[in-house]
Amino acid sequence: MRRFSVALLAVLFLSQSLAGPLQAAGRRFLAADSSKKTLALIDEDGQTVWQHQIGPLHDLHQLADGHILCQLNWTRVVEIDPATDEIVWEYDAATANGNEGKKVEVHAFQRLADGNTMIVESGPARIIEVAPNGQIAREIPLKVENPHPHRDTRLVRKLDSGNYLVCHEGDGVVREYDATGAVVWDFPVPLFGRQRRKGHGLEAYGNQCFAALRLKNGNTLISTGNGHGIIEVTPAGKVVWQLQQDDLPGIRLAWVTTLEVLPGGNIVIGNCHAGPDNPQLIEITRDKEVVWTFHDFKRFGNALTNSQILAIDGKPVRNSVR
Repeated sequence: MRRFSVALLAVLFLSQSLAGPLQAAGRRFLAADSSKKTLALIDEDGQTVWQHQIGPLHDLHQLADGHILCQLNWTRVVEIDPATDEIVWEYDAATANGNEGKKVEVHAFQRLADGNTMIVESGPARIIEVAPNGQIAREIPLKVENPHPHRDTRLVRKLDSGNYLVCHEGDGVVREYDATGAVVWDFPVPLFGRQRRKGHGLEAYGNQCFAALRLKNGNTLISTGNGHGIIEVTPAGKVVWQLQQDDLPGIRLAWVTTLEVLPGGNIVIGNCHAGPDNPQLIEITRDKEVVWTFHDFKRFGNALTNSQILAIDGKPVRNSVR
């Protein structure tokens, strides 16, 4: 009987090892996957508590009142009340504020402290802050060297300083702009001596950055998109920390998308286009230890680009950086 128990434990251990890191419970989060056209709130037991049908999406936020700021396609940004599933505010960049007939896509937006909404328009290459009535309160032009309505930008965040930190996917550069549109800092994402390879999955390679966060120490954390990793760079442009494609045991990174730095310092990353053998969301320590993963190819698929951690073990997550 003892031999049988030992053998059974060995089989279970082997099967878990082949499946990758164990998926821990205890995270409530918001996530979206364009391939399954699904935006959903997942509770700490892994159950879906709310979902909404979407189209292509590259940004999302749960607001302080519980409403969800997201997009339903490349131009339509909406605020949804999950309690009623009603849209309570919306802005369509396809036709608003001079964009009629232009090629435009939105890949980033943010509700600001003054109640206005920052919307970043690829194609017109501008950041606009719109009032609740949809009128432009501020407009900031962007510098784009390789213009394309799908690739001008990815995530953009307004900093506490009032500046804007912009990921330019097509240029492979992170630029910081002041309120006049002047570039006050930039960082070309390195290829680290490797050749570019086409594709979106594990086979691809490039520097098409997706997200950038300004850390409390003044450094900038960047997800390198199809560079399969994360880098932390100083204001002088020195790389002082790096996560690469095969640094995490049992996990391979593909198109690394959104970043979130939790109050305790752990980093949550989106592992998009990595295939069904790899988790879509991963939480790691600064020592590159995996503490939590989300791996679900039934509700979500191979295009889970964005997430936001809302609570850990019943405690709301506040003041994360994302």
